[in-house]
Amino acid sequence: MGGLIRARRLLRGWSVRYAASRAGVSHATWSRIERGLQAADNRFMVADIAGALECSPADLVSTEVPAPDRVTKAARARVLGLRRALIDIDLSEAPAGAALPMVELSRGVALVDALHQACDYAGAARLLPGLLSDLHTETAGPDRYEALRLLCDATSNASSVLRSLGYPADAFLAAERCRDAADAAGDPVLQGHAAYILARAATACGSYQRGQTIAERAIDDLGRHIARPGGPEALGSLHLVAALASRCRERLDDSREWLDEAAELAQRTGETDTMGMFFGPTNVDIWRMSIEVDDGDPGRVVEIAQRTDPATIPAGVRQVFYYADTARALARIGGRDREAIRFLLTAERIAPQHVHTSAELAETTRALLDRSRRQAGGSELRGLSERMQVSS
Repeated sequence: MGGLIRARRLLRGWSVRYAASRAGVSHATWSRIERGLQAADNRFMVADIAGALECSPADLVSTEVPAPDRVTKAARARVLGLRRALIDIDLSEAPAGAALPMVELSRGVALVDALHQACDYAGAARLLPGLLSDLHTETAGPDRYEALRLLCDATSNASSVLRSLGYPADAFLAAERCRDAADAAGDPVLQGHAAYILARAATACGSYQRGQTIAERAIDDLGRHIARPGGPEALGSLHLVAALASRCRERLDDSREWLDEAAELAQRTGETDTMGMFFGPTNVDIWRMSIEVDDGDPGRVVEIAQRTDPATIPAGVRQVFYYADTARALARIGGRDREAIRFLLTAERIAPQHVHTSAELAETTRALLDRSRRQAGGSELRGLSERMQVSS
């Protein structure tokens, strides 16, 4: 990442001091990041640097997949087909052809859910294009509402898969299709869930104000339907994404208020798996860790981790953030590198495709590798570095 930042700065003919002043960071910090002496694993700082360089955070992230990781390469290879399917399932256009029976489509969506929860992005991306097309066809049939509900579920999974693979704009397209399906169904809880997916995608694109606006409007709308099944869980999830968008906009107090409100709702709902959001006390803590890890207080993240049991959520897609963010926090605390490596390896075991495509984890691994070479670190870290194609 440091090399990409330097290249973009030189392209504009800017000095380190001038570029750093635009980003609001010290020129010494900018220089260390460019030279690879400081890990650029703080997504908020990366967003500030990207804004200063007039590009998106994604432009500063290498999208190369480690050569040995054929599964992740296969997932990326299927993005084009998934993108085409999302473009084709415009609900304003009449579908053509025949689809599979609804019972088979329901099973297909359940399978995609399971693959996504296990972070098998390649498996989900393989099934989604045909499934989306068939569901689109069924929206013109007698089971229209059920087809729209399933389409909402499938497109939300598509958005999450694309976001995790590093395609935020495509993730936003999938989220828009999710919103279209929810609006066509006329179900306020589905609309709240779709707004959550859309706000997450907007935030991933770096459109923090847009993500905040989407979340806050949906919170107001869904508040009138809180008694419906799934309403509290969707509302709580919207509070979580509002907290993330607020933090991205450097509204720290607002972010913590949204998190506290989500925590209050979670105490009432308990642990849930509604619509694959897994809203509940454990997920609120995992979100809090993800937000706090980039807020300069790694000790706070470790404190939350010690009281949180990620196994409460039976989904790798949420557990991986617990282990990854704890690893990132431990790597910033002196003398705890061995623990950080252990958490990184656990995250990789749970979700290799996720870990191997994470820019933040690549930066953390690079920093740990550099220190281990100076301190005679172990072979486990070197093995992870090779699998991620990370060098110090």
